Amino acid sequence: MSRAADRYQSKTASPKKVWHIAFYIRLSRKDSRGKDESESITNQRLILADFIAEQDDGDEYVFTGEYVDDGISGTTDEEREGFQRLLTDIQSGKINCVVVKNLARSFRNNGDQSYYLDDWFPRHNVRFISLYMQPVDTYKDPKNAQSIAVPVQGVLNEEHARGTSESVRRTFDAKREKGLHIGSFAPYGYLKDPEDKNALIIDEEAAEHIRSIFIWFLSGMSKNAIVQRLNAAGILCPAAYKKSKGMKYQNPRVDGSTPLWGPVSITNILKNRVYAGDMVQGRYRIKSYKIHVQEKVPAEEWFIVENTHEPIIGRADFEKVQEHLRKDTRTSPTQSRLYLFSGFLRCADCGKAMTRSKSGRNVYYYCRTYKDHSKEACTKHTVRHHELERGVLYALRQSIYAAADMNKIMSCLNAAPPPKSPAIRLDEQIAAKEKELSRIMHYKQSIYQDWKDGNLTHRDYLHMQADYERQINGIHNVAAALREERAGLENRTDTEHPFLTAFRKHGNIGQLTRELLIELIEVINVHDNGSIQIKLRIRTPYQSYHGYNPAGHPLYQCNYPGSPPCNTS
Repeated sequence: MSRAADRYQSKTASPKKVWHIAFYIRLSRKDSRGKDESESITNQRLILADFIAEQDDGDEYVFTGEYVDDGISGTTDEEREGFQRLLTDIQSGKINCVVVKNLARSFRNNGDQSYYLDDWFPRHNVRFISLYMQPVDTYKDPKNAQSIAVPVQGVLNEEHARGTSESVRRTFDAKREKGLHIGSFAPYGYLKDPEDKNALIIDEEAAEHIRSIFIWFLSGMSKNAIVQRLNAAGILCPAAYKKSKGMKYQNPRVDGSTPLWGPVSITNILKNRVYAGDMVQGRYRIKSYKIHVQEKVPAEEWFIVENTHEPIIGRADFEKVQEHLRKDTRTSPTQSRLYLFSGFLRCADCGKAMTRSKSGRNVYYYCRTYKDHSKEACTKHTVRHHELERGVLYALRQSIYAAADMNKIMSCLNAAPPPKSPAIRLDEQIAAKEKELSRIMHYKQSIYQDWKDGNLTHRDYLHMQADYERQINGIHNVAAALREERAGLENRTDTEHPFLTAFRKHGNIGQLTRELLIELIEVINVHDNGSIQIKLRIRTPYQSYHGYNPAGHPLYQCNYPGSPPCNTS
């Protein structure tokens, strides 16, 4: 560019005015994806250099430098580093003339165009030259720069940007609806499939850390303890890991050159359905085509497609973690593990969480409303930890015994169904329909012979044939529905109920663990007299066979002291 600068200066020996020129060049993302070189950075540079070289008006043109934004939208100036650097150099007095190929290279936002052309550039004594669409030279032709054609062109440029943005958004949404991954980077734990950029494959190195995080959390380790363990082991956090693999990854929310694991990272991983094999996209969006600021999207508007890729975490374990996260989990100040009953205890009267208190060697639980707010609003509802643990353990053991007994009852029901049971009734209805179908088929065949023998006209034959066909189709449909209902009865009795499966697998419980509570218990309500009421997460088969409300849950009450430790409510 130094030769071009010398050529610019040699145009005249007696310059009238010295112009310190800056070229502003921008290539949008859309331009960079296309194959057309008409808007390329190289092409823009040549056009601007040729224009200045052709000037022969007696002024001196000194090339100062070029300012480039490659792959950046023109709808906002805050994100354009080259444009911001240009403004800084203008303010420092290095530049007094800006040359662009056209207005769209500088502005796609009509408001910004008006601000800079009508206010900012004139205030800083800057000459602005646009060569095409719409030609502008604020020094040589100031009236033209103020003409209606300039803002009209600005509106057209902005409308083009809006239309392009909408088109890109629709394309991306269509891919999201199909479960195709459209992000620039795969989530931590995955890689983009080299054979399909919209598909994910497991990155075993990172996936091993994902599995460890889930295992530790299910075992009762707090998120802070997990963070400390990962950082102490020197395991790179997701942002640092991606950079270590040569990815041009930048996380604006991470400060410092060596980011570490944090509780927010652990929470995001534990909540992310991508690790269960589901594609979740559209959680953030750009506010508008003019305001390039990310905003959170409500969960109901996310694009979620299930089973799109190989999971790192099994569905059952992932659901256990979600249940765990919904609890009000708190950690002892001196320990890294969660309290056993943290998040499970509720006051049976006001519904508030119970608070934990320690006196000497004894641990008690009180109603939070009573303890922190008003002794008039609720009573203590106090219960000792060791009594609570003993009662819950007894209740779960009773549930396991009940599961074993119910399995025997169901076996008896399967082996000896009573007369006229639903299964027998359905079998009789199916047999009746088959008999009726055989009779109609016989009638249908006989009318054909009647037509051949001349006992029926062809028109009557066709009419009767169509009527029999309708009857046959109707019988087929009814019979199919009856067979489907019959199969449902077989599945119901032959398949072990989830209640039985959940409880029987634990066998004899020696002690309570958080993992056990999370899997089996939804909430423990503590009454004013110290009794507890346990609401299990899984419905029992008693509700199916003895008319309980299908939406209900089994309840156990454990009373202290004096009364029997546990009984079914």
